[in-house]
Amino acid sequence: MFSIDTPTNLILGLATGIVFGMLLQRGAVTRYRVIVGQFLWVDHTVLRTMLTAVVVGSVGVYAMHQLGDVALHVKAATLLANALGGILFGIGMLVLGYCPGTGVAALGDGSRHAIAGIVGMLVGAAAYAEVYAMLKANLLSVWDYGKVTLPDITGLSPWIFISALAIIAVLLFRFLNRTERKAEDSNPQADNT
Repeated sequence: MFSIDTPTNLILGLATGIVFGMLLQRGAVTRYRVIVGQFLWVDHTVLRTMLTAVVVGSVGVYAMHQLGDVALHVKAATLLANALGGILFGIGMLVLGYCPGTGVAALGDGSRHAIAGIVGMLVGAAAYAEVYAMLKANLLSVWDYGKVTLPDITGLSPWIFISALAIIAVLLFRFLNRTERKAEDSNPQADNT
């Protein structure tokens, strides 16, 4: 099993994080205008990047799991907590213009305004840690279905879901490319930089 308790694995983790940050920067998802453009549905860079990462990551994680290299750590399906967390995450991302990963990468890219968001994330995480026990007892357990996955529920192979996700991603990317080309053709003077 893969373990993080060795110096080599810690160094590999650090190297992976640095490469991930560089790829975020290179993919332009560390830029405020790109994040906000996603919310305005005029720039789909974030959607393409994240969906590609989910598909590639799913293939990698499940392949390593089947080879016995990693164990899956499934989080509980607490639907109310997930919905509330998603709403808070979305509001924070919309206000700041970054998600946690892209916010830190934006700071590394030289965006000083990301500092306020990073401080806010740290303060929010500390506040959450302080009230976690109370929230867990009273709110987070509502609609808690335990540690289940779609393959557990349906009895189907995870590869069916990963394949379906990959097909959806390809079709969505083709649709976005087509609509963006039409928009560019109808407005050739628009500056897309």
